[in-house]
Amino acid sequence: MLIFRKDKDVKPTKILRDMLRGSECYIVPGVYNPFTALLVERQGFKAAYLSGAALTGSLAIPDLGLLTLNELSFFTRLITSVVNIPLIVDADTGFGEVLNVMRTVKELENAGAAAVQIEDQEMPKKCGHLSGKRVVEPQEMARKITAACDARRDEDFIVIARVDSRDVYGFEDAVERAKLYLEAGADVIFPEALRSEDEFREFASRVNAPLLANMTEFGKTPYITAEQFKEMGYKLVVFPVTLFRASAKISQKILRKLHDEGTQKNMLNELLTRQEFYDIIEYKLYEELDSIISSKQFKFNSQQ
Repeated sequence: MLIFRKDKDVKPTKILRDMLRGSECYIVPGVYNPFTALLVERQGFKAAYLSGAALTGSLAIPDLGLLTLNELSFFTRLITSVVNIPLIVDADTGFGEVLNVMRTVKELENAGAAAVQIEDQEMPKKCGHLSGKRVVEPQEMARKITAACDARRDEDFIVIARVDSRDVYGFEDAVERAKLYLEAGADVIFPEALRSEDEFREFASRVNAPLLANMTEFGKTPYITAEQFKEMGYKLVVFPVTLFRASAKISQKILRKLHDEGTQKNMLNELLTRQEFYDIIEYKLYEELDSIISSKQFKFNSQQ
């Protein structure tokens, strides 16, 4: 277990809460395991996003709500044990009805999450940028949000409400749902799959709350920069699958070369060196800790 790096004095929930109170707009890359989270932290990002799409993709299953709460909690705990930056966790629809949502928040908070994101889709859910989504009644989602807020024990723990109705009932419905979810207690509103910069701008002008935008690739939202989102008033911009897609693409490329050439010597410049890898995981620290503990001497008086 990579447990030596975690700073016990750091409270990620408080860090994220303070980020939302400020004037900055933060880029939040999607991660899917502890190593990618370390890369994000090392690059200087202030938060990470455990993406359901990236995590299920890394497990070779589609993002259709097939992940279990135990699996999500397991990966959340692994990631939060090695980084100090806040982790926002995509919990899909909350794994069921009101009581299930409360358990979801409890489990993910125990696992070290700084925030949980819950969406208003019906099960089986879909990627927010695919056609054919179905959404629950607004009141049902509002009850889930209230349950999530009631279940948290840390007052700084963030509850994010994702609004998926833009593609189902239109922009106006998404705005009204956002207002209802705020009334139910949501800390952050996440309008999914808006179609233009104008829609993002109007949404921000009509929904008085910290806002999160999704800047995924190959979706229904045009490419908008973090600086543009900041100007519109958004606090967080997640890039949920960018790192996973990049890793998969370069892996494909390397495997093709390895298959064709039978050696990796012509692609060493595309690989992490041994030292670069060791630096990221702080290999030397493990050796030092082992040496310190192994050198300790204990007195033992045998009674035999």
